[in-house]
Amino acid sequence: MTRTGGRHQISSRTKIASIGAAVAIAAGAVVVVTTTGNDQASADGVDISQFVDITTQQPNVKQVKKQQNASKGTFTVNCGLNENEHFNGDNFIAAPGVENGAEHLHDYVGNLSTNANSTNESLQAAGTTCKNGDKSTYFWPVIRIDTADEEEENEVDPAAVQAQEQQAAADATAKKKGRPQLVCPDVASKLDEVPEEAQAEVDQALEEVDKVTEEAEAKLPAATDANAVDAQVVNPLLEKRKAILDRMTLALGRPGRQPIDFGALSRCSVKPPGQPSPIDDGSENGDTPPVEAPGGEPDDNNELPGNDGEIQRPLSAELTFRGSPVGKVTAMPKFLRILYGDAKVSINGTKNTRDSWTCSGFEDKVQIAKYVICPEGSKVKRIHDFPSCWDGKNTDSANHRTHIVFPDAATGKCAEGFKAVPQLRTTLTYDIPRDIQVKGQYKVDSFPFESHNPLSDHDDFANVMSQRIMSRLVACVNKGKTCKE
Repeated sequence: MTRTGGRHQISSRTKIASIGAAVAIAAGAVVVVTTTGNDQASADGVDISQFVDITTQQPNVKQVKKQQNASKGTFTVNCGLNENEHFNGDNFIAAPGVENGAEHLHDYVGNLSTNANSTNESLQAAGTTCKNGDKSTYFWPVIRIDTADEEEENEVDPAAVQAQEQQAAADATAKKKGRPQLVCPDVASKLDEVPEEAQAEVDQALEEVDKVTEEAEAKLPAATDANAVDAQVVNPLLEKRKAILDRMTLALGRPGRQPIDFGALSRCSVKPPGQPSPIDDGSENGDTPPVEAPGGEPDDNNELPGNDGEIQRPLSAELTFRGSPVGKVTAMPKFLRILYGDAKVSINGTKNTRDSWTCSGFEDKVQIAKYVICPEGSKVKRIHDFPSCWDGKNTDSANHRTHIVFPDAATGKCAEGFKAVPQLRTTLTYDIPRDIQVKGQYKVDSFPFESHNPLSDHDDFANVMSQRIMSRLVACVNKGKTCKE
């Protein structure tokens, strides 16, 4: 399969639906992709019992009472609607190096290069759809409309899936390609609240830190001997970072406050190519490794039988970072990975599933186990609130979850040893005709053995913001502002 800049290559069997296309383009309405042809994957509908009329449900959303010191601001990033058609069945967080490791199609905004082989370095070097230059990657499974009659389905036994896990994990490891990696401490996440008068100078310093670090990273492939790496890359970078951070120390003033060890934040190290990482365990959404589905081989569109029908591009994809109801937030470290929900709920159980499904105008009623049927004039929505309590050390963990967890649902507080970071809320709104909803003919892409279970809805995020953008985000949230970029 050919890939260009991480984009999903649409095959000759796939075309843009023509009905109403002119109206959709003019109005910015839903754009759909449909798979046609005699060898199309067999239809795999969703049982009507998995749909519920939102108007018959009781309000169930409870808001944590905000304390006086709450961080009440919001920071919204405009990254578009995947107008460049960046789709693939990969997941570099949960299944690194495995093409079609997710076995369902993801919709991407933000970073333009995201695919199975993405690394910190490749993400940093890529372009972005975000208007403010945020290179973070945001991706979720697509929703489809499937009006075909249900045909024979490919039965997939979860036990058979688990039986293949060890081999799949070994295959994933074998596919990984190493190169030297520069590992430097994150600076923005070590800062406490920045005084207003120092914000501009701190932001400038953070931008310079990123710049000199990226310049050093580019020199790594040319330096092979350890002593040469230290002399040509690491030591000069230490001096540059230290000089910049010394200026930051003066800007912050910090009288009577616990000093920040900017000397330690200056130091970087080099991870040799091919060195194994304890967090790259090849698991999909945190618990079990990806496997080759018994249900069938991917077609040249990299999709498996069962994930078929017309792709529904959202009317809007709102990416908003929010504060903590009990205090200030600190910056996320660069390259932090965060998962929402669980794509393998039939294997892993419901411990990581979250309320996702609702309708516009009914946001106080959110469903977890059912798709929603909305009244006329209301739109189908998916609301994904990510975990926001970080352990203060790691950008990932073996199960991709324990390094960043949810605050206490009743109090909004982070557990001991964790600190609050801005919480990402992804709100996806879809214009799905009401008759399609009533007939139970829309569905989320899933692993074949999940059979489009609404519980399997999930979302992924990797922070590739510059430290300057992250500092701006934290200042906005902590100071109670409403910022949009």
